[in-house]
Amino acid sequence: MTRSAEPLGPFDLPRFGLGAAGLGNLYSEVSEAEALDTLLAARKIGLDLIDTSPFYGHGLSEQRIGDCLAQTDWHPSLSTKVGRVLEPAGEDPVPNNGFASPAPFIPRFDYSAAGIRHAFAGSMARLGVDRADTLLLHDIGRQTHGDAHEDILRQALSEALPEMAAMKAEGLTDRIGLGVNEIEVCDEIIDQFDLDILLIAGRYTLLEHEASVAFLDTCHQRGIKVMIGGVFNSGLLAAQPDHPLHYNYDTAPDWAVERTARLRQVTENFGIPLPAAALQFCAAHPGVTTVLAGARSGKEIRQIDDWIQMEIDPDVWVALRKNNLIADNAPVPS
Repeated sequence: MTRSAEPLGPFDLPRFGLGAAGLGNLYSEVSEAEALDTLLAARKIGLDLIDTSPFYGHGLSEQRIGDCLAQTDWHPSLSTKVGRVLEPAGEDPVPNNGFASPAPFIPRFDYSAAGIRHAFAGSMARLGVDRADTLLLHDIGRQTHGDAHEDILRQALSEALPEMAAMKAEGLTDRIGLGVNEIEVCDEIIDQFDLDILLIAGRYTLLEHEASVAFLDTCHQRGIKVMIGGVFNSGLLAAQPDHPLHYNYDTAPDWAVERTARLRQVTENFGIPLPAAALQFCAAHPGVTTVLAGARSGKEIRQIDDWIQMEIDPDVWVALRKNNLIADNAPVPS
């Protein structure tokens, strides 16, 4: 599997991109030098889409990307998010939200029209640009907001998404959509609002995909682009044996660890690293436009490139399916 050498049109998206949560110090600190090295390595291998958010390190990820762009002539496709505003912490404690040493800001949900504009302006200032190729409404859904979900959904439909559509009409972005960890809220919205793209993190992976295949089929039929993030399920599918095991940004539950071990046993029987199979599996669905891989060093970027390019024996997919580790209706690489 290789990345296309064909030049991308103005509205095309590359097949693979960089998920930049790690550059916001997700789980552990990344130095400024390491962050720059990661981005320069991504540029070198052609990962020409970067997905970030004000939430990642409370602005730190966006700031580091902006610093890199200011030092180079690189013009990757940029995807960022709205739905939270960053307020200076002042004397108040800074919540870590899973990020080690985040910037001194407090993220606050704001799905109002004014909040969308405010969040976007902050992102553009940190990134050092005046527009984003892709703009996503971040973290709506029942799992995130609980009992407030219905109110949030109403505000998303009446304020946030219409404001984003207006920004698209103004030329501030090429496409609008959702950036979420939940399939259900995507299903709720696509019949009520015209979206260009969905970023779904952690729900269509080699580890867990049975509940998502039909929804991706629907998106493909309706022409809604899909970016897949969290392809390693918060690092679980790519973790070294002595590393902490995370799933859904938390400690990995037993079922996920056990299923990962079964997946690894099958792929390694064929001499294939599990992360290579995980990346290529996600890219095989015809409805998936872009697969995002997270990295925090140049070394990890080069490893991702090796996994993307790796030739995988088709018998690997046959064996995984025979072991009930790939759903019968899930596409696999041909």
